Amino acid sequence: MKNLFIVFEGIDGSGTSTQANLLRDYFINKDKKAVLTLEPSSGPIGNLIREGLKERVAFCTDSARFDQQMAYLFAADRHDHLYNDIDGVFKLLKEGKNVISTRYFFSSLAYHCSNEEEFHFVKGLNERFPNPDLVIYIDNPVETSLQRLQLRTVQDVYENKEKLVMVKKNYEKIFSEYDGTICIVRGDNNPDDIHKEIVKFIEEKLN
Repeated sequence: MKNLFIVFEGIDGSGTSTQANLLRDYFINKDKKAVLTLEPSSGPIGNLIREGLKERVAFCTDSARFDQQMAYLFAADRHDHLYNDIDGVFKLLKEGKNVISTRYFFSSLAYHCSNEEEFHFVKGLNERFPNPDLVIYIDNPVETSLQRLQLRTVQDVYENKEKLVMVKKNYEKIFSEYDGTICIVRGDNNPDDIHKEIVKFIEEKLN
């Protein structure tokens, strides 16, 4: 099996980080190198985005313009995430590692668009980024995510019911039209069962 670029997607609180960690451990237990990465990345632009989402850095107060600003910043961070010479995704793949990312350009389409015009704008910002080898979409009920998010010490500006309902609808639209390789799992199942379903898909479809 070649080195894979695998992306986890889902609304906040869907369990993407948990499943990404389990999948990393799966590869390592198979004596295959694997690293975790994420968006926003740990790079300079990604750190600015994190501060903005926590409202530690002031951006535009208008929600539509804020989403537009985030779309630009995420696209710039995504380019750095893929292509930087220190720990970029493609550098890691060339080093013989499987790269597992929580979030990719699908998140920008899901989180930064509330109408068709905005969808085309964000799609244009991201159209040159390549598809991953596999997208794993964790389809989680909004109410389940909200219950999990209440346990977090700090929540960002997107972690509310109105936003998550919109994001979930956007994900459904995105992945109903997506022509790449995708594995869709239920987010409210037992985490171990979800992991087994993901592993089974990888072993059957990507070996």
